[in-house]
This record gives sequence, C-alpha cells and structure tokens, in this order.
Amino acid sequence: MIALLQRVTEASVAIAGERGAGIGRGLLALIGIRPTDTAEAGDRLLDRMLHYRIFADEQGRMNRSVTEVGGGLLLVPQFTLAADTHKGLRPGFSRAAPPEQARALFESLVERARQRHAPVGSGVFGADMQISLTNDGPVTIWLES
Repeated sequence: MIALLQRVTEASVAIAGERGAGIGRGLLALIGIRPTDTAEAGDRLLDRMLHYRIFADEQGRMNRSVTEVGGGLLLVPQFTLAADTHKGLRPGFSRAAPPEQARALFESLVERARQRHAPVGSGVFGADMQISLTNDGPVTIWLES
C-alpha cells in the first residue's frame, strides 16, 4: 500500500463541484493500493501516517506527528500511484489492485483511521474528484507498507 503524504495548512476534496471532506492543518494522504496489499498492510501504513514526524517542534525541527499536533487526516484513493512507468510514454495500471479489492481496503483504512484519530475526512472511491490543498513547506513524503 502506498501513501503520498503532503503536510498541509488546509486541504479539501470536491465531487461534481460540491465540496466534500476537508481539513485544516494536517496531512493529505493520497492512497494507492496494489494487488498484494492486505488489511494488515493498511494497518501498518496507518500507524506510520499517524506517527510519522513531519511537523515542527519548538526548535523548528520535523519532530512531531499529526497525532501530536492534533492535525487532520484527509484520505483520498488514487489508483494512479500504483502505475507502471518503467517504459513507454503512457502509464500502465496492471500494478493497481482490482477495483473491488481496492475499494474494500480503502474503506477499511478510512474506518480504522476514524477509530484511532480525529478529524479524518475522505474522498470517494471511484469518483472523479478535485483536490484543493495548500502544501506546508512544501513537505511531501512517499510511504509504503
């Protein structure tokens, strides 16, 4: 499972022009799911996202997690993160999990995140979404489980 984390001062998702979930300070996590991923991989990834130290402490060092700063978490499914880009000029998506598997794993990840952290928002699996964000830093981190 892949998470492309972006530290944000704000982020939101819109579907069909209607604003959906949004957060203030926190993490926007674009989530990619591969065929070999499991719920256990999602648990490991969630634990890393919640405890990864990318927020500044009193000395300005990245030494605090989203949990420690009380930030929001916005989870957005993005199958294109699993793209095969090794050759050619167009991405292949054979490395992305089938939609049924990916939907179940993403929804499970969101549910577990809501049990462990607040606030948590999410995009909608399979929807055409527009993401708005203000990247803080910028800080963008690629995590895998």
